Amino acid sequence: MNPQLVTMLEMQDAMNTKVNDQWRAQDYAWYRAIWTECAELMEHYGWKWWKKQNPDVDQVKLELVDIWHFGLSIRLLSGHANDQLADEIARDLTGFQDAGEFRDTLEAFTLYCLQSKGFSVPLFARLMAAVDMGFDELYMRYMGKNVLNFFRQDNGYQDGSYRKTWQGKEDNEHLVEIIAGLDAASHSFKDDIYASLRQRYQASAGN
Repeated sequence: MNPQLVTMLEMQDAMNTKVNDQWRAQDYAWYRAIWTECAELMEHYGWKWWKKQNPDVDQVKLELVDIWHFGLSIRLLSGHANDQLADEIARDLTGFQDAGEFRDTLEAFTLYCLQSKGFSVPLFARLMAAVDMGFDELYMRYMGKNVLNFFRQDNGYQDGSYRKTWQGKEDNEHLVEIIAGLDAASHSFKDDIYASLRQRYQASAGN
């Protein structure tokens, strides 16, 4: 687990630097991004007692991965070396006892975020467990979304020229299809994702 966590921390630092090379000094409200995602996550899981709702587990997992990006950013601000951060995160990911009820855990996680402006890895681990999301899946999904974020930045996300929908599908949908056809254990996994995104994006330019 620790080597993958170091990789994710390095990739998150690189992504943040891509957006702003002085990101550590900007005092961004990462916690605000997290609790906003939590509200979206609750909608995907379902909470209305007056109508039938089934959890959209795939969307829930996508939101958890987005939260993970922001949580890693908070941890990176501690100033600790990535190896030490990986040790701390690994311990917290494996230290919980049970998943608990998803909505209750999500509210506890959100409350912690709002009160501390921080990120609780143990509560995040319980959210993962509640939707049967293991570490390997988190790693695979994070890698994919991080590469997609880089691809967006490289293709005009900040100036508004990026096209998020290609051939009738959002880029997230293309990403899911691409990852399903690749070997996540390959050393070239990250590069393969980017190359596949580029191929599809360029092929759609004339459509």
